[in-house]
Amino acid sequence: MRLAGPLRIVVLVVAMGLTWIVGSTLLGGPGGGFPRIQHLFTSPESSVTAEPRAKKYKCGLPQPCPAEHLAFRMVSGAANVIGPKICLEDKMLMSSVKDNVGRGLNIALVNGVSGELIEARAFDMWAGDVNDLLKFIRPLHEGTLVFVASYDDPATKMNEETRKLFSELGSRNAKELAFRDSWVFVGAKGVQNKSPFEQPSEG
Repeated sequence: MRLAGPLRIVVLVVAMGLTWIVGSTLLGGPGGGFPRIQHLFTSPESSVTAEPRAKKYKCGLPQPCPAEHLAFRMVSGAANVIGPKICLEDKMLMSSVKDNVGRGLNIALVNGVSGELIEARAFDMWAGDVNDLLKFIRPLHEGTLVFVASYDDPATKMNEETRKLFSELGSRNAKELAFRDSWVFVGAKGVQNKSPFEQPSEG
């Protein structure tokens, strides 16, 4: 019975000591604020410093173009769902947002010296008239750049003359294009060699 009083004091001191240790651990020590408590409620992702985003250049390109070159990016349409895009010098020439693309061939004519857009049109190569396309590309002036991005079907209405004209603009693949192929191409009136800027893929 005589030990009851001293025992209670010891238990109380031990309890206070444990409370102090736990509190110091959670609070991070004197003047430490609440870093450890905050850490318990912080997700690992948010505690990691985010890596800086990769710098993007004109038209979203990962690298800048050399001096005296035009920066461009082209994307053909996906099936008949997502429209094509033609971007030049950070200006969107043709896209679904601009509401100037359509099924078939989407063509932007650009001045090869100034880089200014001359005209942009879409030609339906499934149900349209191929003569409209021929009237568009026959009278091109020397040095005119021709940007082409397909959407859904680039080839059903193509005839021999159409394929020949695109070949003369520098295309390697115009003669083999078929129904539902995807095709992006940059050519020019008066080029002597085949264009390095062409990407076909079978539908």
